[in-house]
Amino acid sequence: MKPTPPPEQRVAGWLRRSGRVALDLLLPPRCAACDNAVGVHGQLCAACFGRTNFISAPFCTGCGVPFAAAEQGGAEGLCAGCRGQPPVFRQARAALRYDEQARRLILPLKHGDRTELAQILAPMMLRAGAALLQRADALVPVPLHRRRLFERKYNQAAVLAYAVGRLAGRPVLPDGLIRTRRTAPLEEKSPEERAREVGGSIEVRRSRLGQIRGRTILLVDDVMTSGATANVCAAGLIAAGASAVDVLVAARVPAPRLS
Repeated sequence: MKPTPPPEQRVAGWLRRSGRVALDLLLPPRCAACDNAVGVHGQLCAACFGRTNFISAPFCTGCGVPFAAAEQGGAEGLCAGCRGQPPVFRQARAALRYDEQARRLILPLKHGDRTELAQILAPMMLRAGAALLQRADALVPVPLHRRRLFERKYNQAAVLAYAVGRLAGRPVLPDGLIRTRRTAPLEEKSPEERAREVGGSIEVRRSRLGQIRGRTILLVDDVMTSGATANVCAAGLIAAGASAVDVLVAARVPAPRLS
C-alpha cells in the first residue's frame, strides 16, 4: 500500500489540479498549431500530429540532414557536404523536417511570443538527440545579438535549451556564447554567403570559460540550414577549450549541407 503523502503535498496537488480545471474552463485547450479543440493544453491535435514530419533514418550521421534513401550516404553514411568539408561540430540531430507544419510551431515561437511552443518541441528534440544529450555536460543556445534580443525580448534558442535541459536533466549556460556583431538575415543567402556573413560574429563569454573548458557542449537552436552558424559557434567553443561540440535543433532544412 502506498504511503499517504503529507498534508502539504496533498494540498499542493489539489491546488494544481484545481488550477488546471479552472484554466480549462476559462480557456478551453486548443491545438498549438491549428487552434482546434484538444484534450489538454500544450498538445497537438491528431491531424496536426499526423502532418508533423519527424526526421528518422536514413540521415547523414554527421550533420543530420535527411536522406531520400540510405544509399545517398554511401559507406560512411555522410552527405556530400560532410564528406567534402567536415563540419567543425561532431554531430548534429534535428527533430523535424523544416516544412510548412514545422514552421507553424517554430515561427510563432521565434517571432510571436509563443514561448509555450517550446514545451511541445522539447520532447521531440529529446527523442531526436537522445544520444547527444547522454554525453553532453551542458547545453548552450545559439546567441542573439543584443539589439535583436532587445527587440524580441527573448532568445528562442535559449527557451528551447531550457525546455530540453529540464527534460534531460542537463545544465544550461544561456549566455555561454555572445554575438559580437549583428549579422544580416541569412534566409536568402547561399551556404557560402552564410558562412562569410556569420564568420567571426560569435565567441565564448569570458566569464563562462571555466564552465566550457574540458566539457562536451550541446549547442541548441531552432532551425539548421547550411550549418554555417553552428560551425562558427562550435569553432568558438572548441577554441575556448570545449572537448567536443554536438548540435541539436528543432528542425532541419531538408537539403544537403554544402558548406
